[in-house]
Amino acid sequence: MAEAHQAVAFQFTVTPDGIDLQLCHEALRQIYLSGLHSWKKRFIRFKNGVMTGVYPGSPGGFMVVVVSYMSYNKYNQLDPSLGLIAKLEKFNRTITYFVRYMSTDSQRIVGGVLVGTGLWVTIIMVMRNVLKCLLSWHGWMHAPHGSVSWSIRLWMLLVKVFSGRKPMLYSFQNSLPRLPVPTIKDTCRRHLESVRPLMDDEKYERMEGLTKDFEKNLGPRLQWYLKLKSWWASNYVSDWWEEYIYLRGRGPIMVNSNYYAMDFLYVFPTSIQAARAGNAIHAIMLYRRKLDRAQIKPLMLQNTIPMCSAQCEHMFNSSRVPGVDTDTLQHMNDSKHIAVYHKGRFFKVWMFYDGRLLLPREIEQQMQRILDDQSEPLPGEEKLAALTAGERTPWAKARETYFARGKNKQSLDAIEKAAFCVTLDDTEQRYDADNPVKSLDSYAKSLLHGKCYDRWFDKTFNLIVFKNGTMGLNAEHSWADAPIIGHLWEHVLSLDPIKLGYTEEGHCCGEPHPNLPGPLKLSWDIPAECQEVIESSLTVARTLADDVDSHIFPFKDFGKGLIKKCRTSPDAFIQIALQLAQYRDKGKFCLTYEASMTRLFREGRTETVRSCTMETCAFVRAMIRDETVREERLRLLKVAAEKHQNMYRMAMTGEGIDRHLFCLYVVSKYLGEDSPFLKEVLSEPWRLSTSQTPMQQVELFDLVRHPEFVSSGGGFGPVADDGYGVSYIIVGENLINFHISSKHSSPETDSHRFGGNIRQAMLDILDLFQLDKKTK
Repeated sequence: MAEAHQAVAFQFTVTPDGIDLQLCHEALRQIYLSGLHSWKKRFIRFKNGVMTGVYPGSPGGFMVVVVSYMSYNKYNQLDPSLGLIAKLEKFNRTITYFVRYMSTDSQRIVGGVLVGTGLWVTIIMVMRNVLKCLLSWHGWMHAPHGSVSWSIRLWMLLVKVFSGRKPMLYSFQNSLPRLPVPTIKDTCRRHLESVRPLMDDEKYERMEGLTKDFEKNLGPRLQWYLKLKSWWASNYVSDWWEEYIYLRGRGPIMVNSNYYAMDFLYVFPTSIQAARAGNAIHAIMLYRRKLDRAQIKPLMLQNTIPMCSAQCEHMFNSSRVPGVDTDTLQHMNDSKHIAVYHKGRFFKVWMFYDGRLLLPREIEQQMQRILDDQSEPLPGEEKLAALTAGERTPWAKARETYFARGKNKQSLDAIEKAAFCVTLDDTEQRYDADNPVKSLDSYAKSLLHGKCYDRWFDKTFNLIVFKNGTMGLNAEHSWADAPIIGHLWEHVLSLDPIKLGYTEEGHCCGEPHPNLPGPLKLSWDIPAECQEVIESSLTVARTLADDVDSHIFPFKDFGKGLIKKCRTSPDAFIQIALQLAQYRDKGKFCLTYEASMTRLFREGRTETVRSCTMETCAFVRAMIRDETVREERLRLLKVAAEKHQNMYRMAMTGEGIDRHLFCLYVVSKYLGEDSPFLKEVLSEPWRLSTSQTPMQQVELFDLVRHPEFVSSGGGFGPVADDGYGVSYIIVGENLINFHISSKHSSPETDSHRFGGNIRQAMLDILDLFQLDKKTK
């Protein structure tokens, strides 16, 4: 064990001649290399902080500005210091003391460098503020697809000019605009518009009255406080969203909040569990290294418009820590180990040796040692992680009572302060072509909740590697949204089978390390009282998990390639199909949530697109009525699609309504004001919650030559007890994967039935365009 090796590194014995000191040179060497690694990382972080702080400036730009300034003044025989030294002498005696020992030329050079530095800083601030003004304009989003006006081209050229060269991950943070606060009038108007198709005349008139009263009386007062916050804070939504939507929730985060990401659908690189874990863990650690060094390219829309990267900061070395009233996010600057769970035991595995990151074959060696370990779990250890799956308050009290000191605290710290967690699952999950429905449904449920005690749900993410080599992720939601973890996952999947590869036998490439210290099995002393709390949490979690009805199906009939031929947005096409499927499934419309990002703004997270619009409902009713002619249906579809795209643009550009209403509600609670309007608005259930999983790094996968390398995407649990959760990923030109969830306990829902309705709705909408006849 690693600790055993360190224990014998330093020994001494007392003899009649004095103290006989014995040092282990190998241990000292490891200490030296570890310290060297830490100092290198600190230096890189310091350097990156400086580079990001002066961006779009650079050290090279500094030299150019200062040398050019000095050369210009020398050529024109001017004083480059502009009398700066003489002016400073009047205000500071210390400067006067140093100036006495400087020649006139030296004073001019020093003063010239100071003035040149001021000029350089001024140029940086001008470029940064000009870029912020440019990025505050979003007219480019409203340009017709496929045509770009000269004004937009000029704008994009200016953005590129003021964006500087070779940006790092966090280079644009200071140049991103702040999220604007919509007006009360606009938000109230759009809210009424969004609920109109869901209410009869009587209910709508009542809501209209509440809305107008709020808009005239309480709303402006709450808006004033919100405006004040928007001027003071980087983002007026994100901190409250994180705290009140995620961290203050006292219910289980398993299923209700955490989400999952799947492996390749058709590719199985190896059936050796330890080998798959070795490559995946190494790929994740390589991503962390790039993240630490800010070497990951910032995500840019159309390769020009930067998006906020703030959510990446807590991806590694972080954990959600339970509290009685509210949870907190704990983040470590660095962590050199991971935590691994296998058959009820927890292990601490060091990721560095000889001052370097372990290679894939060496990580496989460590994973195999854990798999071969036949030791039994300590009392209470096997189901310990059920505490993270149940209610938050019992977990917080148990943590304070039983895990605040001694070996329990040390072992808990090893998990919470790990880079991330790994589960070597003892079940087999995989897409089975002979039984696709059952195999994918089982796979999804395993990633979403597992056995309710074999994932540490508080960790930012858990890598789950199954017995047959299939893998996936389970991610905690409070610290970031799905696209952030999706970016990491794309990196891992692209490295694993293609670049890292496997031997013919299925092992990781390379050789095992002959002297690598083994994993450390964590030690626990869990009393019977704590075991009762664990069992209680497990009961709650199992009830929740058993109620989840998951259905995953690859829609292979057509993909975005054919949808684009219809000159329709793929996302709008799918969202309208979901509305048609929902109406056929339940015979009524419902409030629909589609997640949109606001990362065009600093520290932006998400906004809601209310997909159930008057225009979409009109189209759905036309599809239900047999007497409506095809041309009329097609016209209504295009109107609905245009409306949806416009709402999506508004959400992305800070003109959505739901985050604004949420923040107004928070302010009302702080002021002790009771608003019937806000109370009713925020209690409306989202019976259809949807989200698209975007492919952000399409260049990593050549789906034309290798169509088998397609990701299955990911999914989440249902938001409402009587509703559906739908996630979908558009893969390549010919495939769309749907992930559907609901609850068995609801008589109104059935995930498999809804999946069938989605498929039929997609086919029916495509049939309106009669592409087969046009082709002929």
